[in-house]
Amino acid sequence: MRLLFLLLALALVATGGGAARADGVGFRRLSLTDMPERPLEAAVWYPTPAAGPQTLIGDNAALVGESVIVDAAPAAGRHRLVVLSHGFGGNLGNQAWLAVVLARHGYVVAAVNHPGTTSRNLKPDTGARLWERPRDLSRLIDRITRDPAFGADADKVGVIGHSLGGWTAVALAGGRFDPARFTADCDVHAQLAACEIFGRLEAGSTPEARALLAGDLADQRVGAAVALDLGLARGFTPESLAGLKVPVLVMSAGEGDAQVPAALESRYLAAHLPFGLGRYIALAGATHFTFLPLCKPGAVALLEAEKHGDGPICHNGTAAEGRAALHAQAADAVLHFLDSELGAP
Repeated sequence: MRLLFLLLALALVATGGGAARADGVGFRRLSLTDMPERPLEAAVWYPTPAAGPQTLIGDNAALVGESVIVDAAPAAGRHRLVVLSHGFGGNLGNQAWLAVVLARHGYVVAAVNHPGTTSRNLKPDTGARLWERPRDLSRLIDRITRDPAFGADADKVGVIGHSLGGWTAVALAGGRFDPARFTADCDVHAQLAACEIFGRLEAGSTPEARALLAGDLADQRVGAAVALDLGLARGFTPESLAGLKVPVLVMSAGEGDAQVPAALESRYLAAHLPFGLGRYIALAGATHFTFLPLCKPGAVALLEAEKHGDGPICHNGTAAEGRAALHAQAADAVLHFLDSELGAP
């Protein structure tokens, strides 16, 4: 199975519960140029009272797009902020199905393309700088909270990440990564996708890189974190996880598979979180790719024809109800967790 974890698309999903629903979802693209050496493409989903024309964003031959109101006026008032982190080979639209749900319930949701690990920019020399991923999100928090148009509350910030993005989310919440520990663990568990990616990127290959990876990457503004079937979990030190002050929702794709087994990734993380701050959910019947957008009929064959081995992106696991229902379950759990931990707007 290839390690293309994510593709750009915006998937339509509905869920219940949570705060009052907004009239619609606005969408805006941004560029972060505060660091010229690492410019960031970003996107924001937000509640809007507007009823303008709908634009289908991210739709393609394989994946379902999402209808949003581009550049609509944001809803007035203060809003909780959630930042999203994509996985290896992914990009900022991968969890837009979740962003849309949160925006409809009053959240401002923002995502960036992490340079070097995106579907359009897979450059090992840049991607190896994994410590920059949490910093990307801190820059994104800066940008959104300083823009009065969005009304994002810097005191109510959550972070959500999938796969390598889950690692990014935990690092932003205060988890400390030990490259030596991770490398030694990969000698035992070489089958893990995370080990292959880490080796492919040659991350931590120099003393300077190891020191930067092991540094404090936390952002004190983060009040809640969600890891969706994360990777690289076993590199986080038990001591740093036990010392986290931020509640974390850990969600695995059921028991996982040989490359992303829940026992060695999500459950490792959950087992080391402080009592009362960690929550663990195994999404029964899901796969690692369940957290990607909805797929269109014939998508598996189309993806395989484009690149052999990418068909599993659209496999739906053992859940009889399919990916849309799993999205609804996941979104509902995330929404209730964030509502509980971040409080009312």
